[in-house]
Amino acid sequence: MEDFYAIRRLPPYVFAQVKELVAEAEAAGRDVIDLSMGSPDLGAPEIVTETLREAVLRKSCHRYSESKGIKRLRQAQADYYARRFGVKLDPDTEVVHTLGSKNAFANLAFAMTAPGDVILAPNPSYPIHMFGFVMVGGVVRPIPVKADDGVFRAAERALKYCVPRPIAMVLNYPANPTAEVATLDFYKEAVAFAKKHGIFLLSDLAYAEIYFGEPTPSILQVPGAKDVAVEFTSASKSFSMAGWRAGFAVGNPRLIAALTRVKAYLDYGSFEPIQEACAVALDNAEAITAEVRAAYRSRLDVLLDACEDAGWSLPRPEASMFAWAEIPAGQGDDALAFCKRLVREAGVALSPGTGFGEAGEGHVRIALVQDEDRLREAARRIGTVLRGEKAKAA
Repeated sequence: MEDFYAIRRLPPYVFAQVKELVAEAEAAGRDVIDLSMGSPDLGAPEIVTETLREAVLRKSCHRYSESKGIKRLRQAQADYYARRFGVKLDPDTEVVHTLGSKNAFANLAFAMTAPGDVILAPNPSYPIHMFGFVMVGGVVRPIPVKADDGVFRAAERALKYCVPRPIAMVLNYPANPTAEVATLDFYKEAVAFAKKHGIFLLSDLAYAEIYFGEPTPSILQVPGAKDVAVEFTSASKSFSMAGWRAGFAVGNPRLIAALTRVKAYLDYGSFEPIQEACAVALDNAEAITAEVRAAYRSRLDVLLDACEDAGWSLPRPEASMFAWAEIPAGQGDDALAFCKRLVREAGVALSPGTGFGEAGEGHVRIALVQDEDRLREAARRIGTVLRGEKAKAA
């Protein structure tokens, strides 16, 4: 039987192939160190879980909520943007709560895309940046990931040669998977470019609070950015609340209104105690994110040192909870094959770069989602594979 239209437009999900090997190994009793998925293991802060516990006991919280998010939560997000970025947001017209930033991206793609519309998206990139539009009949044209003039040169070519002309450009800094970062000057150029050509900017800022140098900026800090830009953030990484599915879209009122209208047909919002807890997380963002950053910085230092000792030098990322690295010399350039081999021979799971687009070939993504001892052990096991030995205790 022929697949449905949307399914035919989706390639095989390479991450699933690695996960299947992990499941097989664990079912056989092997210990697998899984660094493939960016699923935080730190746990939500106590002040957040306590708020959730108290709210769950109130009967009023067990009814349908507001699709766009309760006012208390939308105001907390607006207040966070004012403190963190100096950006003023109207909680009624420029903020909408979503079931995670991935959900927000997919729903906005559905709201704004007509069949055949062209979107500019980085490659490699988080899959929803591309396939959120592909699933609704859009066409994605790749642009570079590095935040420099190459992005705009590629976009200029697309605007010149694409029919129809692109309607939007996706930006993602700190980038998943590559950990590239953007400066405020880059965002200024992006806003000017978008206004000149009449396109929207969709900025994914999910890793805003996981930086190891200067604080990462928001595109909405650029004067006039709200005329063309909408930005997505998430509680998943900043507050270690991935399973809570709490995210936001903020910025351009027209795009926010379109997303809010679509959401009204699709969901009633998240469980209200989750929204209340998320508001408390935002109220205490500075203290919470400082602890999260410190944890990932420590893990990153351990991973880089351990991999160096194992014979694999990794570049130091400036932000995010990932290391993005070329496959070690002499190990081939097939990312999926390399990742499968690590699971089978070392009991270590990484993400193949091709899961983020064809430009990711020859690379892997390593997630900092295990404690320091497990990261050291993962590096040790990988080292044995690189030396052609059999990994012990795998």
